[in-house]
Amino acid sequence: MDRYAVIGNPIGHSKSPQIHRMFGEQTGQPIAYEALLAPLDDFAGTLREFLAEGLGVNVTVPFKEQAWALVDQHTPAAERAGAVNTIQRLDDGRLLGDNTDGKGLVRDIQHNAGLALAGLKVLLVGAGGAARGVIQPLLAAGPSQLCIVNRTVSKAEELAALFADQGPISAAGFQWIEEPVDLIINATSASLAGDLPDISPNLIRPGHTWCYDMMYASEATAFNRWAAEQGAARCLDGLGMLVEQAAEAFLLWRGVRPDTAPVLKALR
Repeated sequence: MDRYAVIGNPIGHSKSPQIHRMFGEQTGQPIAYEALLAPLDDFAGTLREFLAEGLGVNVTVPFKEQAWALVDQHTPAAERAGAVNTIQRLDDGRLLGDNTDGKGLVRDIQHNAGLALAGLKVLLVGAGGAARGVIQPLLAAGPSQLCIVNRTVSKAEELAALFADQGPISAAGFQWIEEPVDLIINATSASLAGDLPDISPNLIRPGHTWCYDMMYASEATAFNRWAAEQGAARCLDGLGMLVEQAAEAFLLWRGVRPDTAPVLKALR
């Protein structure tokens, strides 16, 4: 069987082995997929050892930027994102790095949830690696405005400048904007600690504004609980994004895109 893996630290919580096992069974692809814990100081060694035989890996926290530096070739998505979450070992032994996070996010919002992004005012909360990885696909979906808000405004401004050629993008501080938007995407990890980003509740127009937390948990995240209290029209978590970005990785590796609906239903 062809071997694949996800590499991270920590890694015990990862649902990727379960997801790809279901993808393999569904498509009849002969794959084995495992989770590997890499030492914080030797991701490169873990990657090199696995890819001596394995055909590809997913990369998760905190190694996505290291992965970008270690591959030989980048897809356009990975080049812009400055981070790699999917690596394929090519026939000549070189490593191709892709970033499927943004495609996964956009597909989950548009295909699974049914919210067309074209013409919407979108607020992206956070300016770290998670935000950077999804900006290009979000802009490609055609929002009327994508505003990045961050506590350190200069970081948001740097990202806005980096992607300025891709579409209508701007930057702001948490307290700079009060006007309601159509969609708020939380790209910070605040929910993991039960915390909230410091954004105004006025950004949510009750019954209209959708909210999406890129984090997920067995219960509603802190951000989504807050959004529901403000009257958000719908609150989504990042489980669908996880499954959709995995499907994009599977497509890169195997040339077939699995049906994500039954996998997402099983995980729920």
